[in-house]
Amino acid sequence: MRYDRGMPEDDLPKKQFYAVSYKDDIPNDGTGSLIPYQKKPIIIRPENRLNHYIELILVPMAALLFIFTASVLGVKMMVGSNTASLPTVSIVNPFTNEVKTLNYGVQLALAQPNFFTETRDAFIDEAITFIEVDLNAMQLRYFKDGVLLKSISVKSKGKEGSWWQTPAGLYKIEAKKENYYSSFGYMYQPWSLTFQGNFFIHGWPKYADGKEVPEDFSGGCIRLTTEDAEELYKLVTVGTPVLVHEKESEDEDFIYEPKVPELDTENYLIADIKSSTVLASNNMESILPIASVTKLMTALIAAENINLDTSVSVKEQSFVQSLIPRLGDRSKVSLYSLLQLLLVESSNEAAEVISAQLGKDEFIKLMNDKALNLGMKDTKFADASGLSPENISSLRDLLLLSKYIYENRSFIFEVTVNQNLPTAYVSGEFGELVNFNKVEYLDNLIGGKVGETIAAGQTSVTLHRLKVKDQDRVLAIIILGSKNRNSDVNRLYAYAEEKFAR
Repeated sequence: MRYDRGMPEDDLPKKQFYAVSYKDDIPNDGTGSLIPYQKKPIIIRPENRLNHYIELILVPMAALLFIFTASVLGVKMMVGSNTASLPTVSIVNPFTNEVKTLNYGVQLALAQPNFFTETRDAFIDEAITFIEVDLNAMQLRYFKDGVLLKSISVKSKGKEGSWWQTPAGLYKIEAKKENYYSSFGYMYQPWSLTFQGNFFIHGWPKYADGKEVPEDFSGGCIRLTTEDAEELYKLVTVGTPVLVHEKESEDEDFIYEPKVPELDTENYLIADIKSSTVLASNNMESILPIASVTKLMTALIAAENINLDTSVSVKEQSFVQSLIPRLGDRSKVSLYSLLQLLLVESSNEAAEVISAQLGKDEFIKLMNDKALNLGMKDTKFADASGLSPENISSLRDLLLLSKYIYENRSFIFEVTVNQNLPTAYVSGEFGELVNFNKVEYLDNLIGGKVGETIAAGQTSVTLHRLKVKDQDRVLAIIILGSKNRNSDVNRLYAYAEEKFAR
């Protein structure tokens, strides 16, 4: 991996990477200063109510995600309630009696209309007080004890793929503020309701001089008129559940004619990121260590669970070794700058500090929960940096992760190739970073993450542009256990170009 593609050959470092032994580099088990209060869960025995059934199925490779379909097998959804706690949503298989709880947070299942409707109806049947937000219909509804009390038009939502896009999920109101000041947009958000740390429902924003933002301004979050936001604010209490639905984009009908090349690389995959069509692969189901490719999930969990519009404490005792140490003399740093450091220079220090914001154990649990939620059945995370050989996955699972990030959190890939993306967040606190993700000789990289440890060898997930049948396509090239990542990526892209480019 070149540090600078413009450097003369003789000036390049003779060894750009070195492997870090995990036993010498164990992340500290201590937690950061922003650990949320964890309320002891209340176990509720639900009652059978619904006539509609739901099945959780894994669709074939052409779709590559989990979906919920109605009236197929007989998996009952139930909601328990208790005045002292949040409602508990359970999915019960009547044949095995297996019970799975729908966790609070981002939930892909709620992007499926049938599943979202069943969940909302269950809340109504159980007389739950909650907020429903349908971002396809641009409609917000407030239910009091299961009775619709107010219906509100949503005026704007976060741009698709942006930091502030609100994903489908089951959340809870965490805080209320009559006039929240956003350092992201340098404006006041009246009657703000915060959920999932990074997302808001609020009224029409105003600048410091009292001037309202223009009609076409898209600052993200869920924006209402100020009058509607005030009325909702006065109705809602902290802890109120929030159900958010936004249907995912329709699958494409773009078809390749796949041909398998003869390559020496043992673990590789080339696929169209949007249609999920596999152009070539070998050992797709093999489960292997993934090294710092782990950090794609770390960035995803941070973006979906931590307020990016903030600075965080840095504690030296939680440090691990990074190729380029950056945090030794700092006490505070912006979370966005940490994400830049994480994704561009693959900083293990940044991974440790980011995970400490929720508590290391909780953060890793969220990583593993997200993997299950995405259908990544072969994946397990043991830390946020990728140093542990117990961070494992398969080519198939990494395609699932790449597809989700590309379609829902594309800014993560964008940062991996351009640390200077326009943003209102506090950024660039470490100056110009060394980009480890570049692929020598290829100038079509639009995002990716590399890794290397003794256990994993060289690993890589990269996205590239390729024109096929007069269409601009995006290809994912994923390799595990490589001895020469740059050479392998170049060979795989050359194959795709030769076979499919028109």
